[in-house]
Amino acid sequence: MAFLYRVFPFFLLVTYLALMILLAIDPFSRETWFAENLPVWIVVAALVFTFPKFRFSNLSYFLMWFFLCYHTIGGHYTFSRVPFDFFNDLIGSERNNFDRVGHFLVGVFAYPAAELFIRKGWTAFKWVAVLIGFMAVSTWAGLYEVIEMIYAVNYGGDEAADFLGSQGDIWDAQKDIAMDMLGGLLFGGFYYWCGGDERD
Repeated sequence: MAFLYRVFPFFLLVTYLALMILLAIDPFSRETWFAENLPVWIVVAALVFTFPKFRFSNLSYFLMWFFLCYHTIGGHYTFSRVPFDFFNDLIGSERNNFDRVGHFLVGVFAYPAAELFIRKGWTAFKWVAVLIGFMAVSTWAGLYEVIEMIYAVNYGGDEAADFLGSQGDIWDAQKDIAMDMLGGLLFGGFYYWCGGDERD
């Protein structure tokens, strides 16, 4: 178990890099691929460079890895074109909801954020750590929608439409933010009830 604990983050990093390289081959739109993956690369780089100073639990790394892989898949196809019929049919929707699920999964970051505040001793109260994690996710949700809009206004055309992924819904940004917040609430709650000073 101690060996698994030590190598698990490296295993996740290698599998993410393999997926990223594979999906860098012939994406639907190279411009959209770059724009969608840039924030993912920033997160991966931050996790790699901070690893020697702070090691999250394996569960936190897994949750973040899952979202980053999901987002990388969306960048390859563009979020509105990912083959996702099984889920869309399941909920009876004609809209491709790959991006909606992706926004919900942004909420996974509430878990490691809460873990960080508890493990660093920045707060002794789990509910405060969870609230901070939820607020961090919610803030990023609103900021990312602004970034998307700035990109769309500046670049226009099909690439901007692919990056926005609104699929004709004028309330798309608000719904995306709501899904981010719902995910943050769920995963923050998961940390509150199940998380702790994990050493796996």
